[in-house]
Amino acid sequence: MSVVELREVVCEANRRLPLAGLVTMHSGNASGFDPESGLVVIKPSGVDYEKLTPEMLVEVDFATGRVTGSKLRPSVDLPHHLFLYRHLEGVRGIVHTHSNYATAFAACHLPIPLCLTAIADEFGSEIPCADFAECDDESLGRSILAARTRAPAILLANHGVFAWGPSAAAAFKAAVMTEDVAKTVHLSLQIGQPQMLPIEAAEKYHTRYHTRYGQKKAA
Repeated sequence: MSVVELREVVCEANRRLPLAGLVTMHSGNASGFDPESGLVVIKPSGVDYEKLTPEMLVEVDFATGRVTGSKLRPSVDLPHHLFLYRHLEGVRGIVHTHSNYATAFAACHLPIPLCLTAIADEFGSEIPCADFAECDDESLGRSILAARTRAPAILLANHGVFAWGPSAAAAFKAAVMTEDVAKTVHLSLQIGQPQMLPIEAAEKYHTRYHTRYGQKKAA
């Protein structure tokens, strides 16, 4: 992927965050990583989403963490994105949000339980809640690593959501799905006690979704 293409896909992911109701004002961000060029591209700090263009995104050298060729400052969450890229194999896109329903679970230090087939499909497990961590060092990233499951998303206590995937688009999808299932589980809690899926059934749904769902490109 060229740097121009990387900028375009990361800009698209950022622009879709408010449209999906995952962020408000300047909160949240999306980034992308291209290992061939060694560049991470991330939303600039405090810039309105509707004004964002691919050219405004901030390029960062993955190896050093230094901004290259941009007059804009990167998101304050850049260190956390870099930490996760360095410790999560195969991750090429990260999205951070404070979406309402998912963050409500994070405020209560609660995971989103494995009680829906939609959770089994996308995540394959509960969406865990990592311990609260400060934002000014590697504590946040280490807390995420300590609590993560195979799910491509996690709640961070008292904070919000981090989601990731093999592309910025995949990370965006995981963030959207996190908020969607959080809302459904919240609604179910108003009625009664959600019942967990059997692990065997959840495994079947996850395998089917990741091997047979959707259209595969012809060889």
